[in-house]
Amino acid sequence: MAVIIPQRYKLKLLPETTEVAIKMIKEDFQKRLSQALNLRRVTAPLFVLKGTGLNDDLNGIERPVTFKVKEMDDREAEVVHSLAKWKRMKLGSYGIDPGFGLYTDMNAIRPDDKLDNLHSIYVDQWDWEQTIREEDRTLDYLKKTVRKIYKAVKETERAVYDNFPHITPRLPEEITFIHSQDLLDRYPDLSPKEREKEAVKEYGAIFLIGIGSKLSDGKPHDGRAPDYDDWITINSDGKTGLNGDIILYDSILDVPFELSSMGIRVSPESLEKQLSICGQETRKNLQFHKALIEGELPYSIGGGIGQSRLCMYLLQKAHIGEVQASLWPSEQIDLCAKAGITLL
Repeated sequence: MAVIIPQRYKLKLLPETTEVAIKMIKEDFQKRLSQALNLRRVTAPLFVLKGTGLNDDLNGIERPVTFKVKEMDDREAEVVHSLAKWKRMKLGSYGIDPGFGLYTDMNAIRPDDKLDNLHSIYVDQWDWEQTIREEDRTLDYLKKTVRKIYKAVKETERAVYDNFPHITPRLPEEITFIHSQDLLDRYPDLSPKEREKEAVKEYGAIFLIGIGSKLSDGKPHDGRAPDYDDWITINSDGKTGLNGDIILYDSILDVPFELSSMGIRVSPESLEKQLSICGQETRKNLQFHKALIEGELPYSIGGGIGQSRLCMYLLQKAHIGEVQASLWPSEQIDLCAKAGITLL
């Protein structure tokens, strides 16, 4: 996505007041999220050792930032992409009961990400994970969890309005669930992002189910690594996938705005199937994968919710650089400045 300069963009908060609002949003939302999903905060790593299988591969093509640790015989470490697998191991080591879980502040560097209104090489999100029972690995449980998260977002949106009444709420009362195959059936001539835009403009907020498995056109809606979300299991709707994305309509930029990627995590059986589909069976010998296949890890559901993304959306900003400090090309900084968009 090229940088979008919205017409007649109006700055609703000065940078100094924006900093106050960011703090309020982060404190308010994480409290609501932890209460809604019974989560406790834990400390998370910024980096993990290479070769353990703990780092996440996202779409499978992003390069992690790596460095050698002198006091560990120059073993290589990687800055995390996210903490999906690490969180699941932590659930097991802490012995957290079903229905309860943990969350953490996850900070990452993704140097391969494009730099535009929504994307930065600096990623900050609330990574969360909840222990579930095997019988909870259902579409109904996934939807119930999504509704709880959406309610927390709505309540924080209201808190923003209470503090800054000129920032009026724009989210619909309910989030709409739609499967990626249904989206393809509805808009067969559009690209995945174009399909998302049509659907989210209609509904205002959607949860797009089933991301990672091939659709009827032989392509997945989007890529997913094979070893955290379950995108191969047939759900109660008769379609594949127990995962998805929370996507909001951003009326400032007129684009689909992905807030969260989440899902019920792979079982030992679905992990092996997905590794086979992706031609990555050798991963079964890694620390995380061996523990999961041998039944040493709990069943779980989890995801990540963008912190800067949430602040950007709720404060109705035009660029993620208005709510986080990162690096941007000089041309992009100049372009934004001319339009009254101040990057931190």
